[in-house]
This record gives sequence, structure tokens and C-alpha cells, in this order.
Amino acid sequence: MKQYFLVSSINLIKKNKNYTDDEIEIIAYGLEGIYLTITKAVVIFGLALLLGIFKEVIYLLISYNIIRSQAFGIHASKSIYCLISSLTTFIGGAYLCIYLVIPFWLMIIISLLCIVFLFLYAPADTEKRPIVNKKKRIRFKVISVSLGIIYTILIIIFKGKFLSNYLLFGMFISVIMILPVTYKIFKMPYNNYKNYGV
Repeated sequence: MKQYFLVSSINLIKKNKNYTDDEIEIIAYGLEGIYLTITKAVVIFGLALLLGIFKEVIYLLISYNIIRSQAFGIHASKSIYCLISSLTTFIGGAYLCIYLVIPFWLMIIISLLCIVFLFLYAPADTEKRPIVNKKKRIRFKVISVSLGIIYTILIIIFKGKFLSNYLLFGMFISVIMILPVTYKIFKMPYNNYKNYGV
């Protein structure tokens, strides 16, 4: 199905405009990303609806993606691995947010550790998308740490409220994705921008 979508889309694009092979490769990469995102979302949201936790999964996804969009982090090597890890993370994480009671003092410790890790390791790039621009890396780091601080302040403000768990778990999952040990476990190269001499 994926291959049919990509081939059909590329053929349609080629009919309307002449692109170089390199441009076609970039377009195909983008289209593949769109396809995988949509199909993954359909599966996750469909399962969340069946389980009656759609709203909770949305809260967790938003909380996670806000920091992830600036801190970046590891990506699965295959789309099926991505789907399995996403289902585990967001369906399982939503249940943890609903039922797990975390002491307030522990939430603060975890939040502060997340801020430290964001400062040390964000942004974490990938082999396919290295962040070679130093100014961009600094900007992403500053925004990531600032978001971590904002999340921590909100966790303090919403002490004991349901939103605290979603903010904490979203930030925690984002941080797990940028740690060097996570890259090592999954045998992925880390600090890929260094391969470009920057």
C-alpha cells in the first residue's frame, strides 16, 4: 500500500513538473513521512477510541510533541518498530497517566532531572537528519530547556490535578528519546552533526 501511494504520487508530480533525481528523492522522503504519520495516527487513534482513552492519548501526544519538536531525538529504523513503540508509549502511557499516582515531591525531582537532561542532550539529531547548523542547535536547546522549565512550573501549579501527569510523562518520554544511552541501546549513531566537522 505504501509503495503504491509513493509511486502514484511521484508519477503524478513528474507529470506536472520536471524535477531532478535529487529533488524527486527529497519529495519521496517527505511523502513517505506523511504516509507513515497518517497511517500510524489512524492505528493509534483507532485503538484509543476502542479502549475509551482517546482524550487521554491526545493529552499525552500534545504534551510529548511540544518538547519533541524542539529536542528531537531517536527515530525507529523501520516503520513497524515505530508503530509498535508508539502504541506502547502512548496507549500504555495514557493508562499510566490515568491510574498511576506519583508523589508530588517525586514529580518535582523527575521534572528537574528532565530539565538537566534537556540542557545536556537537546537537541539530539539522527543520521538522516543531522542538525549541522550551530545556531539552530543552540536555539533548539534554549527552547527545549525553556519548555522543560514551563512544564515544571505548570506541574507545580496543577499539583495533584490530572494535567500534571500528562505534562510529566510527555516531558519524560521526550527526554528518554534524546539520551545517549537510548541511542546506544538501539545501536543508532549519536551526535551525527559531528560527522560534518561542525
